[in-house]
Amino acid sequence: MIIKARRIALAALLVSGLAGCTHTYPGPAASNFGDANRMTMAAQVVDPDPQYDTLNPPTSGEHSGQAAERYRTDKVKQPVSTSSTQGPGGGS
Repeated sequence: MIIKARRIALAALLVSGLAGCTHTYPGPAASNFGDANRMTMAAQVVDPDPQYDTLNPPTSGEHSGQAAERYRTDKVKQPVSTSSTQGPGGGS
């Protein structure tokens, strides 16, 4: 009878010890705890079989040659200047 009582007490102790292994995070973070780390690791994995619409982006050797020639002869096309700020009175 004493052995049976000891077994029951030991089983109760083990079951209560296993209850500490469960995740009981309060609030809405309980369902997605650790997702940030998993997503960061997944972003670093290269797709082993990427599928693209076109194999290479469209290029033009003639345009590249003309640009190289303009660079060599110092006749580079100047880009159009744009402003990212407004003058006085702009904004709210």
